[in-house]
Amino acid sequence: MKLINVLPLAALSTAFVLPQQQLFSELAVESHRTADSAFDKLPSKHQVLDKIEHSVEKLGNEFDKVVKCSKHALDSAIDYAAETGNHVSNKVQKAGFEASSWMDPTSHLGLNDHHDKPNQTIYQLISTSKYTTKLAAAINEYPDLVVLLNGTIANYTLFAPIDSAFEKIPDKAPKPSKEFLKKVLLYHLSPEFYPAAKVLVTTTVPTALTVDTVGIGPQRVSTNIGLRGLTVNFYARIIAINIFGTNGVIHGIDSLLVPPPNVVDIIQFLPGEFSTLELGLTKTGLLPVLNDTSTHIGGTFFAPSNFAFQKLGPANNGFLFSSYGLKYLKALLEYHVVANQTLYSDAYYAADSVDNKDVPKGIFNIDLPTLLKDKSLNVNVARYGRLIVIRINGFSQVTIEDGIAADGVIQVVSDVLIPPKRIDRMDQHYHGEELTVEDLKERLEPLVENVEL
Repeated sequence: MKLINVLPLAALSTAFVLPQQQLFSELAVESHRTADSAFDKLPSKHQVLDKIEHSVEKLGNEFDKVVKCSKHALDSAIDYAAETGNHVSNKVQKAGFEASSWMDPTSHLGLNDHHDKPNQTIYQLISTSKYTTKLAAAINEYPDLVVLLNGTIANYTLFAPIDSAFEKIPDKAPKPSKEFLKKVLLYHLSPEFYPAAKVLVTTTVPTALTVDTVGIGPQRVSTNIGLRGLTVNFYARIIAINIFGTNGVIHGIDSLLVPPPNVVDIIQFLPGEFSTLELGLTKTGLLPVLNDTSTHIGGTFFAPSNFAFQKLGPANNGFLFSSYGLKYLKALLEYHVVANQTLYSDAYYAADSVDNKDVPKGIFNIDLPTLLKDKSLNVNVARYGRLIVIRINGFSQVTIEDGIAADGVIQVVSDVLIPPKRIDRMDQHYHGEELTVEDLKERLEPLVENVEL
């Protein structure tokens, strides 16, 4: 795929949430920002927690005054963000919610929480706001969406791109198809209620966009806290929060959200992180297999980064990528792929079940079967609010969570996952000890008998 000027591509790349190739031609949005690697951009969770201190009450009172004296809550929220010179998302990072409320998704503490009862629906709010005229015009093309956003069958959450988000689209860009534009609009809407306090303790949010390739469940967006403040899919900054309507809540964002491509496309877009992995998938013939969504419904790819391969050492890499070692490499890579089960950091989809479920607080443990015959990964998710640690086989840790893809999710791992060695009818897992080529071959030898290249 050719990299052209599109939605802030560097930011999207580090987020693993990239527009489909179709969107590159239909919605050619100009790149206007250069981003560093995801590893450099994101502060640690503990650094974020250290910033959660005292000033939210004062900020909330100021916001409350503005909202109460305004005829339009959405306009006043965006006006307030502009007038202060700092986006609300940055205020959240600097002040934040007090730690107990930030960690508790049932808390209703927010920057503009007020006691005035809303009297307009989500649709009425965006259709009468001077900042969302283009979003309203797009929604008006679909009468069913107008009815939905005016209805009261659910409490919705709308991540509403303001007009300046649409202005990033070049004047000469071709108009997207009506079918595709509807998918984009549905990707901004969640059928569930996510006020700001809940967004802050949630790492992914279900949307109204359903796709056959992700499993029996809705496509999701990720929410992130980093140096740019509170963002959706890493690149869309939340600039206004908690604009309540009679049927849900609106959060204003500064960029359009675009449905992501397949896992393989994301891997290919990120050579700085995954060039070794892409080479391995290509040499072993797994690249087209993984990209064939007719063979699986959803999935989880525990993707080792270039650094993870470097940790194996030159001898092991030299063996695996040699003509003799390719069958071992294929078995090794198959051990990183889970088909038909999509494990996000806070949700789990199984293709053979209509009962999708949230990953609960505390400890969640699951065995996920891989493409490598009769071999599973033991995945342990320790979760409390946004503080999440995911370990595989008790050793390797997920370093970047929830790379949202059209056909599943990418979880970036700190180490290449090594299958266990069978000793006295017991599996002996690899825990980072020095691994020679002979040790690696010994672990993989029983698994390559039926591997075809």
